[in-house]
Amino acid sequence: MKAVQISHYGGPEVLKIQETPIGQPKKGQALIRIKAAGVNFIDIYQRRGTYPVKLPYIPGLEASGIVEAIGDGVTNVKPKDFVAYVHEPGSYAEFSLVEAKHLISLPPQFSFEQGAAFPLQGMTAHYLLHEFRKVKPADIVLIHAAAGGMGLLLTQWAKHLGATVIGTVSTEEKAETAHRAGADHLIIYTKQDFAEEVNKITKGHGADLIIDGVGKTTFPGNMQAAALRGNIVIFGAASGVADPISPNELMKKSLTLSGGTLFNYLLNTQELMYRAQAVMDGIESGWLKLHINKTFPLEKAKEAHQQLEDRNTTGKVLLLP
Repeated sequence: MKAVQISHYGGPEVLKIQETPIGQPKKGQALIRIKAAGVNFIDIYQRRGTYPVKLPYIPGLEASGIVEAIGDGVTNVKPKDFVAYVHEPGSYAEFSLVEAKHLISLPPQFSFEQGAAFPLQGMTAHYLLHEFRKVKPADIVLIHAAAGGMGLLLTQWAKHLGATVIGTVSTEEKAETAHRAGADHLIIYTKQDFAEEVNKITKGHGADLIIDGVGKTTFPGNMQAAALRGNIVIFGAASGVADPISPNELMKKSLTLSGGTLFNYLLNTQELMYRAQAVMDGIESGWLKLHINKTFPLEKAKEAHQQLEDRNTTGKVLLLP
């Protein structure tokens, strides 16, 4: 099969197409013929070596496809089933072996592109908006990178919960994209100080919940933009790791600072299926819409990474083997 392999850490140029063996499913595994694979910032962190993985490896943690074969003991799926999955390595390939218990059965009306676009970002949006603060209709939620794949899902979900959403974006075009997703106020952080703007918009109240996947460039402003007894949640580092602060700084506004990663909110099959079903229900109900921005063939994985890394995308980026 064709697969993208990484033999050393570095820039997008380290993504190389190779011919590799397909393999056969062992006990508890399923062999998936991949139809679409999600491209995510965690793939970039792993490629750079920020989140080290054993070399060489096939990147990608999210995909949809068709069950080709199953190993002994697998009862939840069968060959020809349409499935999706997340947090199983090796999705930048034509086939992948995954633990069958992690497979999510796709509704018949879902395309493979939808199946690859919802698991990681959709379930991340779910835990970010349900685990740290119970969002109420009166709450003001600040979402950084509101026009990205994560930002658009977070914006729609926060609006569904009744919150007022303030989004930060880098361009007027991205502001329009986030506005169409439901954001009430947009701040172009390349031209405006977002903390000052948040306080103007909220008449000094600040944001009750701040969701930040950017990190280094946004975190200092978060401390200024947060409301009294507000919650700040860090779940990524697109601009680099945030600089440290003294825990006593949180006392000034009685803030709660949390860190999250999806791995820790999918600790068992029941939790995985609960979150996946919540996302699929939102999509099927129509209030949660996936924004698939760009698709690339497997051979163009380098270009997909470069565009995501340069923040030249809105919505989800997919590879189509």
